Amino acid sequence: MNGDGSAAQGGPEKHQFQAEVAELLNLMIHSVYSETDVFLRELVSNASDACDKVRYEAIARPELLAGDERLAIRIKPDEAARTLTIADNGIGMDRQELIDNLGTLARSGTKAFLKGLKDAKDGLGLIGQFGVGFYAAFMVADRIEVTSRRASSAEAWTWTSASGAGFEVSPATEAQAARVARGTEIVLHLKEDAVRYLQPYELERIVRTYSDHVLFPIELIDDKGEARQVNAASALWQRSKSEVTSEEYTQAYRSLAMAFDEPALTLHYKVEGRQSYAVLLFVPSTPPFDLTDPARKGRVKLYVRRVYITDDAELLPAYLRFVRGVVDSEDLPLNLSREMLQNNPQVRQIRNGLVGRVISELESVASKDAEAFGKIWETFGSILKEGLYEDGERRAQLLGLARFASTAGDKPRSIKEYVADLKPNQTEIYYLVGDSLDRLKSNPKLEAAKARGVEVLLLTDPVDAFWTTLPQEFEGKPLKSLSQGEVDFGLIPLVDEKKPEDATVDAEDDASVLAAAKDVLGDAVADVKASTRLTDSASCLVASAQGRDRELERLLERQNRGSGAKPILELNMKHAMVRLLATAKKEDRTQDVEDLANLLLDQARILDGEIPSDPAAFARRLNDYVVRALRAVA
Repeated sequence: MNGDGSAAQGGPEKHQFQAEVAELLNLMIHSVYSETDVFLRELVSNASDACDKVRYEAIARPELLAGDERLAIRIKPDEAARTLTIADNGIGMDRQELIDNLGTLARSGTKAFLKGLKDAKDGLGLIGQFGVGFYAAFMVADRIEVTSRRASSAEAWTWTSASGAGFEVSPATEAQAARVARGTEIVLHLKEDAVRYLQPYELERIVRTYSDHVLFPIELIDDKGEARQVNAASALWQRSKSEVTSEEYTQAYRSLAMAFDEPALTLHYKVEGRQSYAVLLFVPSTPPFDLTDPARKGRVKLYVRRVYITDDAELLPAYLRFVRGVVDSEDLPLNLSREMLQNNPQVRQIRNGLVGRVISELESVASKDAEAFGKIWETFGSILKEGLYEDGERRAQLLGLARFASTAGDKPRSIKEYVADLKPNQTEIYYLVGDSLDRLKSNPKLEAAKARGVEVLLLTDPVDAFWTTLPQEFEGKPLKSLSQGEVDFGLIPLVDEKKPEDATVDAEDDASVLAAAKDVLGDAVADVKASTRLTDSASCLVASAQGRDRELERLLERQNRGSGAKPILELNMKHAMVRLLATAKKEDRTQDVEDLANLLLDQARILDGEIPSDPAAFARRLNDYVVRALRAVA
């Protein structure tokens, strides 16, 4: 071999890989891809790229396609020889291009081609950067032969390599040249652990997964030499919305989402400008099977120029993980690592645009078709509400979308409807969080609100206990929990003005009763206070204004993550049982004071869905009072 790396006359030219290529090969085989299936995606992408190139160049030089106008990609497994062949009739490569494209990373066929096109719109349809993804083939092959003939060239050349041994370039044999009239043929000599890629069903599965929407036919050649197309060769999202029927949308949804229902909402649009990408998204009508997966991952598929990249690009936040579909970028590089997906500014811009569009579409449905949106909210509302906790930027929008059960009736209400029906002097939006709608409706903390006709939102999803911990407001009206801090309805008129409220006992007497109860209960409660929430019930438990809401505290305690904060016991100072406590205190009946204080605490716990801390003591006290009362009237 000559000193410049060229071969002696008649022999193959032997070359060493560029240092960066050798390093890439090691990374490609061991690190870059976690699934070896992608080697076929890369080679098909390169073949599609080559077909795109010749189609473009043939605009000015029609002779390039003369006699072979139908562009296609062919895959042929040979089980006996343990080889897999991927061939195309695209632009092809000459000797120098084989060396440059497959031996170094300093140049890239597609990159140079795109640069030459400058601002030509057609160039955006090209896939990949040839010479990078190609090396993924070494994950499954221990030897690769590439035979290529440049369009309109009389010469065909062969590139061969066994990975770390460098590569050789030589004129194609007569048989090789006969097989490649134009384009490129890649023959992979598969490793022993990669023979599954010789099975037609396995190859078809990979093509349908990764390359179904490549716009050139991908044909699988059987052992009889007969060809069968295995890809759809049509990217529905690249078509105009006016050209797509509802049946085609449904079929696309079921294929992309692996679902059997019909989409409740379809978003199909294109973005052009600084970034260009096509979007086809669906909101299902039934919950996907993986909706409650603890990983909370989205399933929107990322394509780059019609080539599938991943469904783990986190293109939508976790609270929109029920959305299914495709985003197809014209600008992103094909070989995107997970780190690039997370940090790429273009991907971030796509994410922001998608989230804003999905939410605005949901708002549009909510305003135009309340019934349709009601079904979406019923199915996915508990997931969407996660955004109230996680997405501060869009919290107001999401709160406007939310629908809540309330004391105003059986139909879910929007926060806008709530604000429109505020009572005179009402300055806050009231809510109550719990684990059961029936239990919330009978909660004694609603009593003062009911007496004044004040609507209360009833929140029963586990996430409600979390998003309500953050400051929330709507149209300047803050949200206020009825089980946390002080609540004063004094300025809001009673529904029945003719029914006067009972006169309270004197403040000194009240203070004495509260002090006595606090003394008896000790560390079981943080404090004992007179209630403004209660009108009929004797007692209830609330959290302090600075502490966690009662429902959140309970949820965290079940996971041993609660702070152990003690509740505040509120007493209805007009209730007969509390007045009995006052009398027992005045008459210095210590046992009665102790029993009554504990009974008031235990019944408040029961009304909150808890159990008394000492059920046996609770039953004994209750039984004693029942027996005493019955004997008194006997």
